[in-house]
Amino acid sequence: MPRAAELVTFTSADGTEIACEKSGSGPALVLVHGTTADHSRWAPIRPALEARFTVYACDRRGRGASGDGPAYALEREFEDVVAVVDGIGGPVDLLAHSYGALCALEGAARARNLRRLVLYEPPINVGPFAPPADLLDRLQALLDKGDRAGVVATFLEEVARVPAEQLERLRRLPPSHERVRDAPTILREVRAQGEYVLAPERLRGLDAPVLLLLGGASPPFFRVALESIQAAVPRAEIVVLPGQTHGAIDKAPELFAREVIDFLT
Repeated sequence: MPRAAELVTFTSADGTEIACEKSGSGPALVLVHGTTADHSRWAPIRPALEARFTVYACDRRGRGASGDGPAYALEREFEDVVAVVDGIGGPVDLLAHSYGALCALEGAARARNLRRLVLYEPPINVGPFAPPADLLDRLQALLDKGDRAGVVATFLEEVARVPAEQLERLRRLPPSHERVRDAPTILREVRAQGEYVLAPERLRGLDAPVLLLLGGASPPFFRVALESIQAAVPRAEIVVLPGQTHGAIDKAPELFAREVIDFLT
């Protein structure tokens, strides 16, 4: 029987405590969410994963039960992933979405205990992806006047490119209040993602099998990003989720969970 959820913490390299909700039974599987989310982002597929894995659904730094450092840097997020994966002990699988997938990619290349890696549409700056030049200024202006919901909506529409009908669906999901509460973290992540450069030499040590998930209806820049990872990592394959975009976890949870489970098992 899957075990009830419990809160566990891991200490990152800078001393920040990273909290994960541990549940299920079986081999260890770490979940890393993207921008505008926390560990509850995985709710649509957690029951399917918990039936086969001991799931560690993490709050990234600055969210939920996790701590935060005095100054933000993307490299600290890489270290957070390493702290969790290597802190569990034994072989660990890793599943990550969006900005969390970017953190997981670099963290996986540094971790010792990684077994398999699944990345769903990390936002890497290659090819045609280019957020509006004034995006950060507009997000800051919204935040300064207290419009946190506007920050979230602008990010989802202009960066994640979430279709209008899915935006409305996301607003009705349970994590919506956490999205609004954590809106200030969006700016620092948009800034860090804009400065990130994929360096293949940093990924040479990543010899674990890697599954790269792509929505069949997602904007073309996500395919370019995944192809750039595939070219840099020896054992990576791209699998397309037919008809899906960046929100397949919500829109097609059975399809998403099946692809993940088939790869990991």
